Amino acid sequence: MPRRLRITTVVGARPQFIKAAPVSRALRAVHAERLIHTGQHYDAGMSAVFFEELGIPAPDVALAVGSGAHGAQTGRMLEAIEADLAAAPPDAVLVYGDTNSTLAGALAAAKLGLPVVHVEAGLRSFVRDMPEEINRVLTDRLSRVCCCPTEGARAQLRAEGITEGVVVVGDVMLDALRDTAARVAGDPGRLARLGVTRGGYALATVHRAANTDDPARLAALVAALGRLPWPVLWPVHPRTRAAMARSGVALPSTVRAVEPLGYGDLVAALQGAAVVLTDSGGLQKEAYWLRVPCVTLRAVTEWTETVDSGWNLLADADPDRIVAGARTVVAAAADGALPPPEAYGAPGAAARVTAALDLLG
Repeated sequence: MPRRLRITTVVGARPQFIKAAPVSRALRAVHAERLIHTGQHYDAGMSAVFFEELGIPAPDVALAVGSGAHGAQTGRMLEAIEADLAAAPPDAVLVYGDTNSTLAGALAAAKLGLPVVHVEAGLRSFVRDMPEEINRVLTDRLSRVCCCPTEGARAQLRAEGITEGVVVVGDVMLDALRDTAARVAGDPGRLARLGVTRGGYALATVHRAANTDDPARLAALVAALGRLPWPVLWPVHPRTRAAMARSGVALPSTVRAVEPLGYGDLVAALQGAAVVLTDSGGLQKEAYWLRVPCVTLRAVTEWTETVDSGWNLLADADPDRIVAGARTVVAAAADGALPPPEAYGAPGAAARVTAALDLLG
């Protein structure tokens, strides 16, 4: 029987909370988990609501690092995480994805000689000036166990010379999505409370620094949303709202900006949308699994399977491409021309992550 391990999990951003929900449940059935929340996402709509909705155990440590420049934020996290790990060294440190919290957790563990487990390893955009790319590449290099969502991710690690401790587990977000989609299906009033009608609107999200920090790019994206043939529901990230205020970007009359949604409301809004327009990696996958056409507001994506399937089109920040892409992918889905969503493995990835801890020895 495998020994009971002491695992410290580091999270800090909204996508990590979603991934942690099913993994923490699976992990705590076998091992002991301690949860550090860096506070990278810290307001109630971006953090606390996810812990409450998804039943994530309360953090054992809340660092409250907050926002800031990448180097400063990562440095504050690194110092605080290192002190916590040194005081009570676990058997391994588990991190998710590609945020500054991910890299800080991995660096702190590696410098103390503690094994790192990276969930969502092997993904690449091949854009080295993208902060998330730096974070994921370095984290994979530091990890003892790399839990890949796809065979393509494993092949990428092999191409980079990383072969030990690599396992394909599937995508843990699928576990979280299935649980939540089943729950919100029993509450048909959610869309009414959001002020939308099923199939009669587009859902948009924009949060990446490349889209929010360039005023001309942000203005082009907002203009594109206003040209869509559907009204738009847009839960606005705090960074995006601040950037719009700084640059004086005005909302078109057909775009309704709302506060960030909890995960249940977001899944309900996604299920009911005619199309989603996003720069979020997680939302690209969730749209794919729920068979909702997607236009990605980036030039590249790590989730290439969604594009290969035809369910997702890359449009960057070009308004003409965004509008034409939305029409195209919606028409293809309506015609039944798109394949069923089969990438990223079967449900149960959280259990497979837990089993992968056996590789720690």
